[in-house]
Amino acid sequence: MNISASDVRHALTELGRLRFGEMRVEDAMHEIVQATHAIFDVDGAGLMLADAEHHLRNVAVSDDRLGHLEDLQVRHQEGPCIAAFEDKELVGAEDLTQDKRWPSFSEAAVSRGVRAVLASPLPYNQDAVGVVAVLSEKRHPWSAEGELALLAFTDLAALLIASMMQGEEQSELAAQLQIALNSRAIIEQAKGVLIGQQGLSARSAYEQLRAQARAERRKLLAISAEVVRNAARDA
Repeated sequence: MNISASDVRHALTELGRLRFGEMRVEDAMHEIVQATHAIFDVDGAGLMLADAEHHLRNVAVSDDRLGHLEDLQVRHQEGPCIAAFEDKELVGAEDLTQDKRWPSFSEAAVSRGVRAVLASPLPYNQDAVGVVAVLSEKRHPWSAEGELALLAFTDLAALLIASMMQGEEQSELAAQLQIALNSRAIIEQAKGVLIGQQGLSARSAYEQLRAQARAERRKLLAISAEVVRNAARDA
């Protein structure tokens, strides 16, 4: 797949009307996903936003296999979209049959017909609130031009979300996203507590919180809030 600069300019020009039109944000996100799917000439594209439990949930998809991505990443708590979301950087996997970073997810994804994924974090107020992702059912090297194109579409989606969050009329999606942002702030505070107390890395602190939530069959947000409260009490 070769994506030229003119291809990207054309697609963004077509989508530029979304920034100034009266289309509902949810509908605009679907437009972005469909355009992303078309320009990448891949087997699927999607936009995921985080929920209150830090799970990535589909908001707009071009292919049912994106539903598999959501399900598998929530079930296995790993995968390229989660990595992009957590690390706030572009993450690509050109062949999940050879990729060792997410063993449980990769095996399950390949069995569902997903072999390559490229995921870009969706920024909002210096944080990530979701991802825009494309997938292929075959091995798929992601070119530098392709990565730049996905970042461009991600930035457009971020502008729409920022407009939605700052608008006077708060939609149901905006309310859901605000809850997710509030919960992420608590989870980040809990990670900071563990980093300070135990000298962990940010990733290790998050893994510890998730492991405790699974072991106790409690929500990640509840565990995180408890860690923050205990740290404040002991201070």
